[in-house]
Amino acid sequence: MPFGPFLGVEVGNEVTLDFYVLEGEASPQHYAFLVGEDEFDRIFGRIRARGLAYWADPGHRLEGEINTHDGGRGVYFDDPSGHILEIITRPYADAR
Repeated sequence: MPFGPFLGVEVGNEVTLDFYVLEGEASPQHYAFLVGEDEFDRIFGRIRARGLAYWADPGHRLEGEINTHDGGRGVYFDDPSGHILEIITRPYADAR
């Protein structure tokens, strides 16, 4: 649903992502989504089915791996605009 220059896309759990078309270069951003175990399996399955590259870390050093930080699972992948997307099944510890 449009709001001013933004196009809002509802993604679930009462979350809306607002998209804005920017002219020129944009700096890549990081977006993390906390998901359940079943959701992780479905999302990760789509990532693999589409042949997308994925990493266990945001620095893209551990390609083809997932992480198991804090007893959960997490994976990073890039969107077509170069933003770093992350899905995790447990929040990271406050001590980090």
